[in-house]
Amino acid sequence: QVHLVESGGGLVQTGGSMLISCAASGPGFDDSFAMGWYRQSSAKEREFVGIINWRGNSTFYGGSVKGRFTISRDNAKNTVYLEMKSLKLEDTAVYYCTTGSGPDVMFGTSRFWGQGIQVTVSS
Repeated sequence: QVHLVESGGGLVQTGGSMLISCAASGPGFDDSFAMGWYRQSSAKEREFVGIINWRGNSTFYGGSVKGRFTISRDNAKNTVYLEMKSLKLEDTAVYYCTTGSGPDVMFGTSRFWGQGIQVTVSS
């Protein structure tokens, strides 16, 4: 069993920045797991945001956020972070973290998901 809890969302103006985090716990969590972020808005299907490997030295991002978002992790805290900059209205969504093997995170097929956190970008 793996428990993921996101925190730090809320309201931000366009062009602003926000940091959200996700803490993992539970006997099923392994710090060799990759961790990643997805998002879903009412107007779109679930969208891949990014992934970070277990060492924290390799990341990959979805095209719509590349260059604006940064994923990092602190294995001592079993926590992954998503730093979002130059936020746009279209970044408004519920953001979900996930963990598991690299392919499971990359393709969104992991069994382990957080409950999601709302990020709203306003003009």
